[in-house]
Amino acid sequence: MDWTTTGGAGRPAPGGFPHDALLYDSTEQLVALAAPFLRAGLAEGDAAVVATRPDTAAALREALDDDPRLQVVERHAVYRPRTPEAITTFRRLAEQCTAAGAGRVRVVGEADYGRTERDWLEWERYESVINRALSGWNLWGLCAFDTRQLPDPVLESAGRTHSRLVTADGRVPSPSYTDPAAYLRTLPIPDEPLERTPPRLAAADVRDFIGLRHAVAAELAGVPAGADLVDDFLLAVDEMASNAVRHGLPPVSLRLWTGADRIVCTITDGGPGWDDPFAGYGPAHGSDLSRGGMGLWLARQLCDHVDIAGGDHHPGGETVSVRLTTFLR
Repeated sequence: MDWTTTGGAGRPAPGGFPHDALLYDSTEQLVALAAPFLRAGLAEGDAAVVATRPDTAAALREALDDDPRLQVVERHAVYRPRTPEAITTFRRLAEQCTAAGAGRVRVVGEADYGRTERDWLEWERYESVINRALSGWNLWGLCAFDTRQLPDPVLESAGRTHSRLVTADGRVPSPSYTDPAAYLRTLPIPDEPLERTPPRLAAADVRDFIGLRHAVAAELAGVPAGADLVDDFLLAVDEMASNAVRHGLPPVSLRLWTGADRIVCTITDGGPGWDDPFAGYGPAHGSDLSRGGMGLWLARQLCDHVDIAGGDHHPGGETVSVRLTTFLR
């Protein structure tokens, strides 16, 4: 397989974000397909990065004869629990390596998809989102999927979220690849059992932000969680309630639940719907933070899960509801 970046069908030119998937059933198979990708990159002056399980990283390092240019990073330092942080980390990595003279950053990555369907869904979203969020950054991603361990929904999503598959026959187009915006709109809003119980706090028409913050803080005072976690959640609630008032339509309402292992809050307004599946995976106005537009981006970093229901995802399509979920750890 020719892993060079100039010329030839199926070989990406510099720039953009080639995003490939490699499904493997043995470490030997992974190494046979991924090591040449890294080796070719080093030969071309690219940076080569491995962010995988320790056993996978060790096998790739050995295959490259412990080349000191190969960067092995602990995967949880890259694939953090909250997916926008992973996007920021990869962008920072691209900036650092480009500043050091690398032509492109090639990454063999292996995300930790977690143990629950809710976790799987968030990472499936991420794999689709980065097709746009990392476009224009000098990165080439090769995502590894262990078919022995990962659940079928995750394996099925690999073909839908990666434009090309890497197999023994070469780097080939994925027949099931789906346009990211279209794919993201098909993903369900996960069920939240707490929402079927009476809320701990309900505010039908939010107008007094200071009073609202004090009321939410009072309800969270007895939650068995660290102060930093509660403060982060309060900030996310502030941001989303403020966004609803500024950009939505009245009335703005809030409901709060606390459970044995999580805090859940929904903020709902009377807006016409929501049609940007990429919202909140970066600042709304890009690198110009002076223009604002960071509320949803902050919320995605401050909470474990942020779900937006509106339009097709909401009965009647006449309201927008943002659900914030933080797990107590």
